[in-house]
Amino acid sequence: MSKTEKRTRQALYAEAQQRGIEGRSTMSKAELAQALAQHGDAAAEAPQVATRYATFKRLAEAVAAGEFVLRPRALGGHERRRHVRQTLREDHQTRIADGSEEAGAKFDQLADSFFSFFRGTALLFYRDMAGDDAWMPTVLALGDVHPGNFGVMPNADNVPIFSVNDFDEAYYAPFTWDLKRGAVGFLIAAEAEGDLKRKQGLKVVRHFVEGYIEAMQRLAREGTEQDEEMRHDNAPKLIRQLFEDADEPRDEWLADDYLDESRRGFRPTRKLVPISSRRDEFQTIMDRLIADNDIEIPARARARDGHGVRVKDVAIRLGQGTASLGLNRYYVLIEGPGGEGKDDLIVELKQARRSALSGLVPPSAYTLDSRAERVSHAQAVHLIRGDIFYGHVEFEGHSYLSRERAPFRDDIDLDDLSKSEWKTYARLCGQVLAGVHALSDDSGRIDYDIEPAIVKAVAPAELFTRDMVEFAAEAADRLRRDHEMFREDHAHGAFEHLDWVHR
Repeated sequence: MSKTEKRTRQALYAEAQQRGIEGRSTMSKAELAQALAQHGDAAAEAPQVATRYATFKRLAEAVAAGEFVLRPRALGGHERRRHVRQTLREDHQTRIADGSEEAGAKFDQLADSFFSFFRGTALLFYRDMAGDDAWMPTVLALGDVHPGNFGVMPNADNVPIFSVNDFDEAYYAPFTWDLKRGAVGFLIAAEAEGDLKRKQGLKVVRHFVEGYIEAMQRLAREGTEQDEEMRHDNAPKLIRQLFEDADEPRDEWLADDYLDESRRGFRPTRKLVPISSRRDEFQTIMDRLIADNDIEIPARARARDGHGVRVKDVAIRLGQGTASLGLNRYYVLIEGPGGEGKDDLIVELKQARRSALSGLVPPSAYTLDSRAERVSHAQAVHLIRGDIFYGHVEFEGHSYLSRERAPFRDDIDLDDLSKSEWKTYARLCGQVLAGVHALSDDSGRIDYDIEPAIVKAVAPAELFTRDMVEFAAEAADRLRRDHEMFREDHAHGAFEHLDWVHR
């Protein structure tokens, strides 16, 4: 048996996708092998896409070792422009190469909004931090902390809770990486979305950091992080209002947003494209997802014959998210126990990719660098009683994470926050972040008591807070300059093509 014959269809499909072979999704294993053989010579001669992953990995190691080296954050003028351009091209390599329409839509969105630019360029942000804070305690970091990544979602009992809600960039890193990302995110959002002045925005940052420190100090004393959960009955007024605004009966939510008139499948819209012909394929995928992730199917999702779940329909979801625009996303409609389309469930399958922190954090013993499995690990750690459908599965040559959509999944409307509410919200989010960090040694891989280590690392607290505020101001100003250069480059078509290495 040849090496090609030993390979799975999935592996052959992944290679065909990398080579840009058209029609690959309908090919059998033998047809994929033949197409790859025919394209072999051309692929060998094709130029490679430029990447600086290894370069920045070496930079991070050097910084972590205490060497004095030039960081990209020290660059100015044209050199900084080239760095921003190369980084964003590399970060969107797959989407640009595939000619994804959503890639263009994403770049338009980043150009239109400074806060969206911050949200959608995590790799640029973290390359400026390569190797930083190597002496600080390591946690399972969320990786993309900002005011839009906290919200209401279902727990294991399908009860709404408020917590962190985006794990795409999750990675083991110094706890300060989440605080720095969050501090900059709150400052940019307060100014760009909340129309706050710089002085007011810096006060918001201070509340975020102080909330984190206060909660971590309390958890170091009490050790109650595994028992805490913010629900409607124990939430502060601002978050309780979010629960109430997000509340909607499931049957109305399904009828208004998703189902056709017969309630047998998805209704086609501009952002939802039914692919009902692939229902059986996704039935197999869901069965594998449930088996591989040991998901205990709740009664509200169990098929009427008592075996597994029943997939009613499948759709492609377009135009969702900021950082993830242009990546594959599917909605799978699961039949509810009533069988009338009033209590159905929707499970989202979202393409995962390498974390923006990969290769940039200081070297440690806690590396976790798979794709969707890394994300589902973070979900399990940060939300110990979280969504029962959190998991990961491989298909189409990609890694996908899974989660349930719910009628009460929502985040706060930043435009509506008053000056005082911005401070309140920032402090609450800092407290929530401390709670999920504290779980890194309970259900994560950290093998020492993390809370007292962090409390010691932030002392004296006032100096630590001031340092975080200064970092946020400096980083936000640098990113604003980056945004202006990006907008100019985007207007000239800079992100329609990749950087190629030619012989």
